[in-house]
Amino acid sequence: MKVNRTAVARERFQLSHDKRVLLLALAAGFPAVLACIVSLALSHYSPRNQVAFDLIAVFCWLGFAFAARGRVASSLRTLANLLEAMREGDYSIRGRVDRPGEPMAEVMLQVNAMAATLRDQRLGALEATALLRKVMEEIDVAVFAFDPQQILRLVNRAGERLLAQPAERLLARDAASLGLAEFLSGDSEQTIQRAFPGAIGRWGVRRSQFREGGIPHQLLVLTDITRPLREEELQAWQRLVRVIGHELNNSLTPIKSIAQSLENLLRTDPLPEDWSEDMMRGLNVIGTRSESLSRFMSSYARLAKLPPPKFAPIEINALLNRVTALETRMPVFFEQCPPLTFNGDPDQLEQVLINLIRNAVDAAQETGGRVFVRLERTPSTLEVIVRDEGPGLSNTANLFVPFFTTKRGGSGIGLVLSRQITEAHNGTLVLQNAANGPGCEARLSLPISLQ
Repeated sequence: MKVNRTAVARERFQLSHDKRVLLLALAAGFPAVLACIVSLALSHYSPRNQVAFDLIAVFCWLGFAFAARGRVASSLRTLANLLEAMREGDYSIRGRVDRPGEPMAEVMLQVNAMAATLRDQRLGALEATALLRKVMEEIDVAVFAFDPQQILRLVNRAGERLLAQPAERLLARDAASLGLAEFLSGDSEQTIQRAFPGAIGRWGVRRSQFREGGIPHQLLVLTDITRPLREEELQAWQRLVRVIGHELNNSLTPIKSIAQSLENLLRTDPLPEDWSEDMMRGLNVIGTRSESLSRFMSSYARLAKLPPPKFAPIEINALLNRVTALETRMPVFFEQCPPLTFNGDPDQLEQVLINLIRNAVDAAQETGGRVFVRLERTPSTLEVIVRDEGPGLSNTANLFVPFFTTKRGGSGIGLVLSRQITEAHNGTLVLQNAANGPGCEARLSLPISLQ
């Protein structure tokens, strides 16, 4: 309590800046005024003249002291008014500079420069905010901003259309009443099938966080992906129809032609002597093309019904030793690495490696080259590189197109299946021409730790 009273007393007796300037001015002139009064008292002037001179000296002393105080106080008040105007957001007021070389003039110049800078920054911020609002209004993506209490603070036109209400009725409402509370928790990215008051379809939901005034907010973005998905689905169906139609035509056209020829042969009277041989050859071609068409349909069914991987521990050296031993047409050079176990589907990954090594051997046999298999490891991934010394790839654009093949008798699904299996393991499969020599290089990259 005693300390508080002492502090209050100090505050009461603490002088302001202008009063301290006044006291300093009075103290500076006091010795001279005192000396003047003493000198007049010791002189031969009459008492009346002494009093007059004393009053003149005192009034001049006080006048100059108060003038100094007023000059300092006026400059500080001008500076305070400028700062207050800037605090209120008015950057148009400027301080007058009479003599640029004076210290107070330098202060005014700096304050004016700061006001100009703040004005430019404010204009830039206003323009950026206006542009952001314009973009948010025009984009066809629903945007919602919620505060920590899940109260809606911002919504754009697409959000108004989605909820079928104007912003005036949506703002200040909680997420539960708007039907959006479930998206403010759980996964930050998800795809849903949902009917909103203003639209029905499939939606991509994204949630992120931002701060406004130091307070965390949540930004919710809903994108209508119904149309893009339908377009992708339509393109997929079109590609499927083209592929199946092409294969069916390749098989049915010769079957139809040969069947017509055999029909004309049987209608010939009398039959030629070698009609039985022609009939057997025609039926053989029909059977061959029918078998090819059956293989094609079986290959497509296999491609469309790939089961999900069943993860289990795999020792990479044992897997590669087993796979390279299956190739009997030529030796496959494989240098073992330190023991490494990771999680994956052994059967599916074995099939991928068999396809890659078989393709490498097919390519190497064309030029009499060799096939190498090596491993590269990073802290998070394991790469299996299958390298051949064949002619290389002439066209890499259609490598992973279903049923596209450059090999005689090939089905065109080996690489497609391999990539599907790899992506199901959260990995990647890349085929490219070797950078330091002839041939092709297939890189199978897999995460070392899979969930």
